[in-house]
Amino acid sequence: MPILPLRYYGDPVLREKATCYEAVGDEVRRLAEDMAATMYAARGIGLAGNQIGIARRILVIDVSDDSPRARGESREPAANHNAEVYLNAEIVDSSVEDGDYNEGCLSIPGVEGNVWRPSRVRVTWMDLDGNKHDDWFDGMRARVLQHEIDHLDGVLFVDHLSMNDRKAIAGALNRLKQETQERLESESA
Repeated sequence: MPILPLRYYGDPVLREKATCYEAVGDEVRRLAEDMAATMYAARGIGLAGNQIGIARRILVIDVSDDSPRARGESREPAANHNAEVYLNAEIVDSSVEDGDYNEGCLSIPGVEGNVWRPSRVRVTWMDLDGNKHDDWFDGMRARVLQHEIDHLDGVLFVDHLSMNDRKAIAGALNRLKQETQERLESESA
């Protein structure tokens, strides 16, 4: 399974609203496997389509205690991974209760910030067999799903930060944006 190139802060695809899948085929299943391998290689716990340059509503997560990140590893054999795949995921309801957590993002390396999110969310999605689901999630799974679904809507975790927190990371974001712009320009030349 190939490791896909990540897209970084400042890349326009991260601000695009992803489009839904009408059907699931082998191409989508291979993409999900490649996304899981990419997530594990980057030591992440979630990855959305936009983060690999595909503005489609696909995301993978692994918040299990057996994930490579939890074990301190960067990779895991494909046959053993616990990645969950969500197609066309949408948040349709959320709890009034919320909580904060210091979030980071594979597309914004080296930047973290305290984000408040609902403690529980109700999500609708389609699996890789084309079956539709509707369920409530809490804990870390709820937080990661919210983070990744935000990506599919063109929203980044830094958009949720307080004004003071945004000011504190402004320099790092500007550097990342400049590096991304330079890389995009060199790729298009």
